[in-house]
Amino acid sequence: MAGALPAGRILLTGSSGQVGGGLLRTLASLGEVVAPAREAMDLAGAASVRETVRRVRPRWIVNSAAYTAVDKAESEPELAYAVNAEAVQAMGEEARAIGAAVIHFSTDYVFDGAGTHAYVETDATGPVSVYGASKLGGEKALAESGAAHMILRTSWVYGAAGKNFLLTILRLAREREVLRVVGDQHGAPTWSRDLARMTAHAMVQCEASARGRELVETMADWNGVYHAAGAGETTWHGFAAEAVRLMREREPAVRWAEIEAIATADYPTAARRPANSRMECSKLEARFGWRMMDWRESLRKVLDEL
Repeated sequence: MAGALPAGRILLTGSSGQVGGGLLRTLASLGEVVAPAREAMDLAGAASVRETVRRVRPRWIVNSAAYTAVDKAESEPELAYAVNAEAVQAMGEEARAIGAAVIHFSTDYVFDGAGTHAYVETDATGPVSVYGASKLGGEKALAESGAAHMILRTSWVYGAAGKNFLLTILRLAREREVLRVVGDQHGAPTWSRDLARMTAHAMVQCEASARGRELVETMADWNGVYHAAGAGETTWHGFAAEAVRLMREREPAVRWAEIEAIATADYPTAARRPANSRMECSKLEARFGWRMMDWRESLRKVLDEL
């Protein structure tokens, strides 16, 4: 995909995070990526966001940064909203002013998780946590900004590096005899690299359709919300159990912990989690021809990298 984008910078936020790290490597094949450090672009301050966009003047803004401390957000709502909503509003308004397009990552937490079906993009939202509400606020702010945009809702992101559920489970499974993991929250793990590759693929398709036209003009055909989570479904317990089972095959000499399922009620947290995080991703596949990787397949690939 080298040189796939016309002249113009990509402003990437959150490059030190789980999603952003994968994006930093993947988007480099498309053009010049500007990935300011937190000190250079303070997402808790809208003025800093605006100044950065005006200075960089990107063609694309890819916003993978977020306040993701789900439980802490219950006691820090102002900070959560500043990063997850107000900063996104600033990006959208500045992007509209210069004709840039915005790709923004959101979350399954915008839903209440009460249903039993896989959510589609048009289902009613109803977050049950400050984190979820702040992310929904960001979605609405971007949509109302008038900027060309795509909102990518994803879930349970993990990879071979950084801090995530998988790496924590594997570490603890080496240290303990038994691990108790919530087994009544349903969803699908999403490999950060698959998410990054999908993002690049979507950008290339948008640019291909923009030949001879302004990006904002052609983005009218692509604007909106897309679900982009791993295919298949499991629970946190199922994810952990499968990871440990595969590691037993790889390292039979290690004494791995037994993985026991517990109810959400047995593991109280400050913030409520959606019991149902299933997301239907057929719109993404129909629009961009991209099918997200099944979580079992991606898990094997990630374990091969450890």
